[in-house]
Amino acid sequence: MILKLLSYNIRFGGLKRERELAEVIRAVAPDLVVFQEATDTEVIRRLAGDTGLAHWAARGRHSIGYISRLEIAHHEWHYPAGAKHSFLEIVVSGSETRIFGLHLSSMFSKWAERQRVREITSLLKGIERYQSGFHVLVGDFNTLAMGEVLDVRRMPAWIRGVVWLSGRDIQRATIQLMRDSGYADGFRHLHPAETGYTFPVWDPHLRLDYVFVPNGFTERLLHCEVIRPEVAIKASDHFPVLAHLDFS
Repeated sequence: MILKLLSYNIRFGGLKRERELAEVIRAVAPDLVVFQEATDTEVIRRLAGDTGLAHWAARGRHSIGYISRLEIAHHEWHYPAGAKHSFLEIVVSGSETRIFGLHLSSMFSKWAERQRVREITSLLKGIERYQSGFHVLVGDFNTLAMGEVLDVRRMPAWIRGVVWLSGRDIQRATIQLMRDSGYADGFRHLHPAETGYTFPVWDPHLRLDYVFVPNGFTERLLHCEVIRPEVAIKASDHFPVLAHLDFS
């Protein structure tokens, strides 16, 4: 089975942008959508109906939710120590592969990067029993990978000030920790020379949204791309990321 997985930060719960969000989702016909900022359960319920992905779960004040075309055998929110957001474990019926949706703390500063490192360390500790098998981590990591260009001039003045106070750049420890922990950055693995910018939609210059798979299972990642239909500019401040995964 090839699973089409879409990761999508829908910004502030997505309220009053359901039509545009549904149009983006229908355009790629995913099997499963993992949302970030899915804080309004009614929005997620309506998106499930409008897109034909009838299986869904969300919780008020929880960032991560999902809608799915396929039946879900198990889903559970977990709470890493010290994390701003819970992460969501999802198991599609007929498979033992686990998908972990996450949303790390925001803000571009060295202090926020240290918080993200603590969050991802706690998450990885919580799922270590699965780390020898195929699984997927997907979501908004709110940080940059090593080696990727940051044009601070394109950021709002207050963010430029925080970056300047942090040493005139954004620390890159979180994504490096994922790599050091044995994970491959899916988009970068398949597209070593492309930017893959996902944020903000009105002036894309940051890649904040990622799909990670264990290094030993990169052959199961068949496709990974940033989805940029015109309607996406009205739907959210993030472009979604689509991955095709071999769940055979």
